[in-house]
Amino acid sequence: MPRKLPHKDVVIIGLGWSGTIMAQELTDEGLDVIAIERGPWRDTATDYPPTYNQDELRYRIRHELFLRPDQTTFTFRNNMSQTALPIRNWGAFMPPNGVGGGGVHWNAETWRFLPSDFVLKTHLTERYGAGFLPSDMTIQDWGVTYDELEPHYDHFEYLCGTCGTAGNLQGQIQEGGNPFEGPRSRPYPNPAQQQPFSHTLFAKAARELGYKPFPQPSGNMSRPYTNPLGVRLGPCTYCGFCEWFGCGNYSKASPQTTILPVLIRKSNFTIRDNSEVVRINLDHASKMATGVTFVDTSGDEWEQPADLVILSAYAIFNVQLMLLSGIGKPYDPLSGEGVVGRNLTHQTISDAVGFFDNTKFNFNPFIASGAIGMCVDEFNGDNFDHGPHGFVGGGYMGQVQTNGRPIETTSVPSGTPRWGAEWKTAVRDNYLSTVKAGTGVHGSFYSYRDVYLDLDPTYKDRFNRPLVRMTIDLHDNELKQNAFLTDRFAEIITAMGARKVDKEYRRGPYDITKYQTTHLCGGAIMGTDPQTSALNRYLQSWDAPNLFVIGASAFPQNAGYNPTGTVAALAYWSATAIKNQYLKNPGVLIHA
Repeated sequence: MPRKLPHKDVVIIGLGWSGTIMAQELTDEGLDVIAIERGPWRDTATDYPPTYNQDELRYRIRHELFLRPDQTTFTFRNNMSQTALPIRNWGAFMPPNGVGGGGVHWNAETWRFLPSDFVLKTHLTERYGAGFLPSDMTIQDWGVTYDELEPHYDHFEYLCGTCGTAGNLQGQIQEGGNPFEGPRSRPYPNPAQQQPFSHTLFAKAARELGYKPFPQPSGNMSRPYTNPLGVRLGPCTYCGFCEWFGCGNYSKASPQTTILPVLIRKSNFTIRDNSEVVRINLDHASKMATGVTFVDTSGDEWEQPADLVILSAYAIFNVQLMLLSGIGKPYDPLSGEGVVGRNLTHQTISDAVGFFDNTKFNFNPFIASGAIGMCVDEFNGDNFDHGPHGFVGGGYMGQVQTNGRPIETTSVPSGTPRWGAEWKTAVRDNYLSTVKAGTGVHGSFYSYRDVYLDLDPTYKDRFNRPLVRMTIDLHDNELKQNAFLTDRFAEIITAMGARKVDKEYRRGPYDITKYQTTHLCGGAIMGTDPQTSALNRYLQSWDAPNLFVIGASAFPQNAGYNPTGTVAALAYWSATAIKNQYLKNPGVLIHA
């Protein structure tokens, strides 16, 4: 039997961006909050100081900051006719682990979704007709609009000190910014980062082709910044060790550099790290959550009672805990009924590598940051007419070269041997004169009836619980989208003056071994109908009203942007609803 701990007002499962935002907001409201995190405590000064943080082997190759597959994993298959097998090595995505979650190792690319992304089904149907969409596509409107989320996007950007150039201020298009973005209420808190040579060359070529390039919104500081909580961040040193790494310079926005220094000093906040929640406990009627049960590193089991449960783990683990705890009806792809596990999505990523004359071009790729680059948005979302192309969706494209790290930055022209003296010569000759974006094409991934999550019938974790089973493949719509965008991106690289361009299309079937992004989304989606969504528009469970599920698991489909800005905006949106509406009538669904 688990030992019972003293009651808390709120228990939070997972302490990444969503968890720290919710903890900060709810402790400010005077609630007694405990957060339970599977991974270890992480702190800037002690866990990734500059004296050893810039270690590519440790962090990029050996994945120091991530969950280990021997701790827990998922099973994977492309379709229902296959037998799913456990993932033994992370490849297509990297599940985070520890306090700060993905906010520790992210690149700090801080995007807002397009206004049309939140009403996607309605928008596309009205513009193209229902018959234009694939019959098995299950996209839907979110139940919340861009205008409702805009103040919360703004809140997060000022928390992070986001650097950028506004493209749409209160409906007025601004020169140098993204003209396709939704209206923002005020400028970015900091100017965009200075752009290296290859990025400015990309912008020049894009402009000459008729596009409107703009600097990527970045959580890497362009100057010293003090956020609204009084936490100070320092200017980026352009070391090129952002993605996969923590930032020892306090230059990258993360929970550690924006919220935690304030949160951990509060008497009404407690954290239990190295502790894994194994289930959300329900009352006898299975209508309300009563708290959680977790296991510590000694194997001891504990019960944490609470009035309010906030589930804010990585998207897949949010879904797993709901399924294991019997919250919501599991999704059945054959009947199309059920909601938990529905609408799993990822991202559709590709690149075009440009090789330039090394006697004329020196790009110094090691001078970089995680979110530095120049982008174009002409082919994102529904910013262009899809009618002639036979697909929907899109993505941003950019020269976003985030690093020149020596182990992985070894691009060579196609046809070069994969090892030996000729390969070494090609690496030497091309290192400084190659353009290879971190994600040149960052495309959407829409939802389908046969792409989903459920519990594996065979494989179990160390607690004897079923593993999550992923059934996921790339559909023709995403493959067409990616081919079109990759070709457009390659045209810009060619216009920059590349002597050779190698296109790296995203091809099917979905490959679990090749990294794309860690942006797995869906499975516990939000909406306005309990028959097609696990959560209401405030991310409140339809089935257990004192459970709120925060994170990218709420996305009905994934747009052509990095999800973190939208995850954070939704967290603030949900926290505001809890404070202003739920706490006045606890245990009841919010209907406003």
